Amino acid sequence: MATASDSPASALATDPAGATAALEGDALRGSGSPEIAFFDVETSVPQRAGQGYALLEFGAILVCPRRLVVVASYATLVRPADPASAVSAASVRCNGITRDAVSGAPPFCDVADAVYDLLNGRVWAGHNIVRFDSARIREAFAEIGRPPPEPKGLIDTLPLLTQRFGRRAGDMKMASLANYFGLGKQRHRSLDDVRMNLEVLKYCATVLFLEASLPEVLTVENLVERAITRSQANGSASPEAPKPEANSSTDSSKRQRTVCPADGVLPEGGNQGTGDPSTSRESVALVSHMEEMKLDTTTQMDASSSGYSGFLEPDDISTEYIKISVAPLHQFGRRSSVQHKGSPLQLCSAGLKVQFGVNTRFLDNAGQPKLNIVVDIPENLSKVLEFCDDLARRSSQESGSTSEWRPLVKKYGYVNGPTVRLNIPTTVSGDSAIYSTDICQKEPSGNIQKLVFSNVDATELDSLFVRGSKVDAFFSLEVYDYQQNAGIRLVAKRLVVHSN
Repeated sequence: MATASDSPASALATDPAGATAALEGDALRGSGSPEIAFFDVETSVPQRAGQGYALLEFGAILVCPRRLVVVASYATLVRPADPASAVSAASVRCNGITRDAVSGAPPFCDVADAVYDLLNGRVWAGHNIVRFDSARIREAFAEIGRPPPEPKGLIDTLPLLTQRFGRRAGDMKMASLANYFGLGKQRHRSLDDVRMNLEVLKYCATVLFLEASLPEVLTVENLVERAITRSQANGSASPEAPKPEANSSTDSSKRQRTVCPADGVLPEGGNQGTGDPSTSRESVALVSHMEEMKLDTTTQMDASSSGYSGFLEPDDISTEYIKISVAPLHQFGRRSSVQHKGSPLQLCSAGLKVQFGVNTRFLDNAGQPKLNIVVDIPENLSKVLEFCDDLARRSSQESGSTSEWRPLVKKYGYVNGPTVRLNIPTTVSGDSAIYSTDICQKEPSGNIQKLVFSNVDATELDSLFVRGSKVDAFFSLEVYDYQQNAGIRLVAKRLVVHSN
């Protein structure tokens, strides 16, 4: 049902957080009005080829462009022609809107006047509205035989922020941006999403303004460089690895090899190397924090990246000390993490057999190949991960989450042995992207070579992680709950591939 009166003249409800009253009468009609209309639609999920989208909800806020405050809001559920066929289980998982919820809602023809008056002649704003939301509005008006509203201008924050802010938040979807700024989980309800859209835009603009004001101080690269310089001045840095030679790699023009110390790499026996005990914790923590800003927001840097001393082998884990830590995230949600003895749990395991390498046929939501590999894991690691998975699942259910839990450990093949997926994150700086994971190669002689990649290339990565090869893995456990899917994601911090 609509959140305001059924009368078009008062269809905009006063925003509870706003400072001004709702627009009334002629002020509702957008032609020539200065307010920006942020809007979002929720639709059904098509289940077969040729089936279109059914509009289930429309929500909008009017924003003063000078003060960026919400002056009015409007939201309504919409009853599709056939709720029984339009609202599938997949649709409910996506946005939570059920058949019962829309059965008592008005059809679009009853709210079309309010939607038209709200949008027509105003600047439209939203996340991915050019490709999706605007198209759905036009389809809805076409179905009732009416001309659609026309915008005075369009602000699509998806391409805008991707261009100006860069891909700091991974795929730059609203959920990823909200998570990046700690705003919590996206609810996929129209009015909540447009409010979140506005907050994300404010945060991005603030960061860019600060960086432009003090570029020599506030850019990520400068902060990291200064922290490393201070760490080296204190004598705490690891010995500098020799620079890669121009022709050091004959098998690829994109990858160069540099021999590096094998401190953090597991030897065949599985014993873990130790980091330099004199490492300055303050400097390393600052470097880690700044690097985290450059990664996909679900990825956290290791607290001792030079030696990987914070990673534990499965036999070093006491399950009685594993806990799920939950921290509130403003008004939108919470963030969960897997802890062991009060610290984020990070694991390492040697000689894992690659079952499936990087497959370029599978794409992520940004249209890029999914960078992950599937590896067999030993029984002791499987028990630890299954314990964590069960603990996190129960915590998610107790919190009231309705998302479908995705098991962490899966079994494939005739042997039916346990496997996990190791994700390889990337970070974008300007127009280029690099792997956030340290990728090394272990020669038969035992030498460890760090592989330096000039850019992200899924095909080249697939040629490195071939099926049957062995890899030493250092990884973190990260709990996610996104678009009605939840689980634990394993993020590779360091991968050491064994040469045949």
